Amino acid sequence: MNATSGPSPAGALLLCRADPPAVRPSAQLLGEQLLLAPAGDVWSVIVPEGKPWLHGGEAVEQVVTGWATALAVSAATWPVVALWWDRDRAGLTLATGFRRAVGYTWLADGTPVGEDEAMRTFAARLALDPVLDVQALEPLTVPDPDADAPSRLLGVIAVLGRTGLTLPTGLHPGESPDRLRSVALAHGAEQLEPSGLRSAVRAELDVVEAGPLGPYLRGPKARVLGGAQLAAGLPLLLWGCGRRSGGWATAGALLVAHGTLGLAYDRLREA
Repeated sequence: MNATSGPSPAGALLLCRADPPAVRPSAQLLGEQLLLAPAGDVWSVIVPEGKPWLHGGEAVEQVVTGWATALAVSAATWPVVALWWDRDRAGLTLATGFRRAVGYTWLADGTPVGEDEAMRTFAARLALDPVLDVQALEPLTVPDPDADAPSRLLGVIAVLGRTGLTLPTGLHPGESPDRLRSVALAHGAEQLEPSGLRSAVRAELDVVEAGPLGPYLRGPKARVLGGAQLAAGLPLLLWGCGRRSGGWATAGALLVAHGTLGLAYDRLREA
C-alpha cells in the first residue's frame, strides 16, 4: 500500500504470543463474537467482529487497548499486541501483565506521531533483538512519503515475524472487520462464543496449572496475587463503567474475577 490508497475502515487484530488453547479461555471472557486462529510458532490471532466501534460509539483504539489489557492481565504469562486502524490513524498497543500498556500511532498518510521511546519499550518488552530488530523498527518512526498507515503496521508484523509470527494469508491491517472475518474463516479459524465467567476461568486455570505457574496457584503467593488483582481490578472496573468503555470495564471485570477465584482456588477445584 502507499499514501495514495483510500481511507481504511475501522478494524483491529489482536496478536497473542501463545497457542490458541492458552488464549481461548481469556478471549471468551471478553464477551464478544471473536475468531481465533494459530498465527505461526507460538502465536495466535484474534479477529473481532467490531461492533463496539461500529455501533457502540467507542473509538477502536480505546476498545482494543482495553481488550489487550484484559487478555494480558488474565494470562500473566504472555503478551498481547493489538493492531488497530480507522480512517484517520492507525497504531499498535502492547499489553504485558500488570504493566502499563505501551502504544505507538501513525496518521492515515503514515506520518509517525508516537514517541521513539515507546517503540524501544515495545521491542524490549517483547524481548526482540536489541540491534537487528530495533534497527528494523526505526524506519517506522521517521517520515516516509511512500508509506501509509496500513503499511506501517505491516512493517511491525514483519519484525514480529522474526519471533515466529505468521498471519494467515490475506489477513492484513486496513481491511474491514467483515473482510478480516471472511479471510480468517476461510483459513479455518475457530469461532469463539462468549463463555460463562466460572467455566471460562476454570478452563484457564486448567491451562495455567499445567504450565510453569502451576505451583504458584495455591498458598501465600496465590493469595498475594489474588489480592493484587482485586485491588487493581475494582477501580478499573468502576472507571470503565463510568466512562462507558467496554474494553476497560472488561479488563477490570477480568481482574476482579481472577482475584476472587484465585483466592478461592482450592474451593473451586473441589466443586
